[in-house]
Amino acid sequence: MNLNKLMKQAQKMQEQMAKTQAELETKTVEVSAGGGKVRVTANGAGDVIAIKIDREVVDPNDVAFLEEIVLSAVKQAVEQGKALAHSEMTKITGGLQL
Repeated sequence: MNLNKLMKQAQKMQEQMAKTQAELETKTVEVSAGGGKVRVTANGAGDVIAIKIDREVVDPNDVAFLEEIVLSAVKQAVEQGKALAHSEMTKITGGLQL
């Protein structure tokens, strides 16, 4: 086995991973909850970048409901953002857990 060739391949993979991580910050997923009344957008880095709440779901007498659907949407958006990142990284690493 040629060690130089292996090192070059590892370096190329590392460069591809860095490029993909930067691209993931620009890719987004959007999740809705509460029948579409709450929408959360996250990026491929798992960061929440936007939350939209329809006025009709804002009820001062039932704040707990709003909190639940916002939390649910945020969790789903972060999870989908991480899944997107995992999928993109798996393309580069061929399934290796790096």
